[in-house]
Amino acid sequence: MKNPALSVRDLSVFIGDQAVVDRVSFDLYEGEVLALVGESGCGKTKTAEAIMGLLARDVKNRRTGSIRLGEQELMSMGEAEMRRIRGREISMVFQEPMTALDPVFSNGQQLAQQFRRHRGQSRSQARDSAAEMLTRVGIQDPERIMRSYPHQLSGGLRQRLIVAMAMACRPRVLIADEPTTALDVTTQAQVLEQMTKLGREIGTAILLITHDLGVVAQYGDRALIMRRGKLLENQPVKDLFAKPENPYTGSLIAAARELST
Repeated sequence: MKNPALSVRDLSVFIGDQAVVDRVSFDLYEGEVLALVGESGCGKTKTAEAIMGLLARDVKNRRTGSIRLGEQELMSMGEAEMRRIRGREISMVFQEPMTALDPVFSNGQQLAQQFRRHRGQSRSQARDSAAEMLTRVGIQDPERIMRSYPHQLSGGLRQRLIVAMAMACRPRVLIADEPTTALDVTTQAQVLEQMTKLGREIGTAILLITHDLGVVAQYGDRALIMRRGKLLENQPVKDLFAKPENPYTGSLIAAARELST
């Protein structure tokens, strides 16, 4: 089997003396969509923040274990080193796109900056690359979107813009933390379809954090089930729904099916 794009071993995250993530281990492979599933407060977002090096750096927060991006050990990196790889080798899409966009700059400026900073492109090259990337995430009128500002876009267009920014440099890994929570069902499906399709096209491994088992069934290749900071299950999506290994997973699936009827 090929080497994983991301390998997490015995990852724990502590807030004070409380382990909010407890010895989590998993691998994520090129072009794969791995769904991390669990109820609110189970440790999904803390896992993502630990991988990205975004945990608050103070005595109340600490992490242990190993996080390898290819051959690079992220746990031993300082903030300056992490800044160099964020956006280029590992990216993240957050729940609320407005927190990741600067209202002062046009959408085109913000997207083009990714190509200039991480790929060394000229201003005109970056603009062309930005327009192409917007097209690839399903935006029909990229020139208009690039001239406009974040507040002038709908939630769905803002989230597509964020996906375009996160995927601009063809990162090895993309972490998507509940990326469509604030969107209507139709727009949610469109954004997820474009994101996962693009990931497979360019070989980006996607860690998709969600509480929605319908999303898992439609877009995931494998699934991790998390509860109270621990991983209870790690198996292909088709096997997860056909024969869950943990009773908690079975109860989640039953509840989801009851709600859908």
